[in-house]
Amino acid sequence: MEAPEMLDEVYEVTRTDEEWRALLSPEQYQVMRRHGTERPGSCSLLREKRPGVFACVGCGQPLFRSGEKFESGTGWPSFDAPIDGALGETVDRSHGMTRTEVHCGRCGSHMGHVFPDGPPPTGLRYCINGVALAFEPD
Repeated sequence: MEAPEMLDEVYEVTRTDEEWRALLSPEQYQVMRRHGTERPGSCSLLREKRPGVFACVGCGQPLFRSGEKFESGTGWPSFDAPIDGALGETVDRSHGMTRTEVHCGRCGSHMGHVFPDGPPPTGLRYCINGVALAFEPD
């Protein structure tokens, strides 16, 4: 299956494809710019428990606070809520299903998906590719 193209929206942070390839590792590029998915359980941020902020690797936009992170058992970092205004959403109809994709609101990079099976109080589970995140401890 061919990877989907990035959204046609204009973002505050824009780069050419060459600039994205120079900035990101091959795995980060595949996930963030080609809507890929990292292997479950492969990211060290899955076990990150210190206070701090998880930000977009592509532009530094703060996305999640550590207090919103929880163990979902899925193999990807999971959060119950993003920082207000940090993420955008699009409908993802790939792989024979309909899901809600989330992307960085500042640069448009693919982060993962949000599902309605998270813990209270939001009931949401933001299932995020750890390779797309940088952790900044408090």
